Amino acid sequence: MKKYVLFDHDGVLVDTEFWYYKAGERALADIGFTLDKTQYLRSMSQGQGTWAQARAADIDEHTISRQRAVRDDYYQEYLRTEAIEIEGVVDTLADLSKHVRMAIVTTAKRADFDLIHEKRQIQQFMEFVLVREDYKRSKPHPEPYLTALHRFGAAKEETLVVEDSLRGLNSAVAADIDCAVVHNEFTKTHDFSQATHQIKTLTELKEIIRATS
Repeated sequence: MKKYVLFDHDGVLVDTEFWYYKAGERALADIGFTLDKTQYLRSMSQGQGTWAQARAADIDEHTISRQRAVRDDYYQEYLRTEAIEIEGVVDTLADLSKHVRMAIVTTAKRADFDLIHEKRQIQQFMEFVLVREDYKRSKPHPEPYLTALHRFGAAKEETLVVEDSLRGLNSAVAADIDCAVVHNEFTKTHDFSQATHQIKTLTELKEIIRATS
């Protein structure tokens, strides 16, 4: 029986993946570099990100560090101004909270996470949140999800991870935890063949949890 659900954040609970990409694209455009979206998605699935292409093009680390700060500013601008809600998330969480204990395990930085949730109703359903500063090795390493299991005192077989990216799925698989991958238009080209479940919306989690009880 599934008693615990560990949610990824970006692309699962809020629609931010595209805006993170756009912020990086914009920061690199400022220095005359064009970020290739297809390659970005490939790098993202391998646990890399915006700067892999820049390094491959011999852009120096000082410039990358400077533009990373610029990217972060652009991203927070988007978080403040763009519509990032995913329809049905709050209602689904309210329903699930009657049956399971829940937490968020995200690669988002604390500053971005806090900005996103200043005026949203998602955190009230979570017992805790692990952000990027809360563990040493990021997804696809299993550490983030293993840390969450330890925090809950939960067994792997009692737990379900909800992800939207190959990087996150690989983290769950490496931690030996069942994973439901929810559709995200931005990551739809990833290989999710190792997922325990593939779902179109979070509302389908109700049936998955019910089937394990």
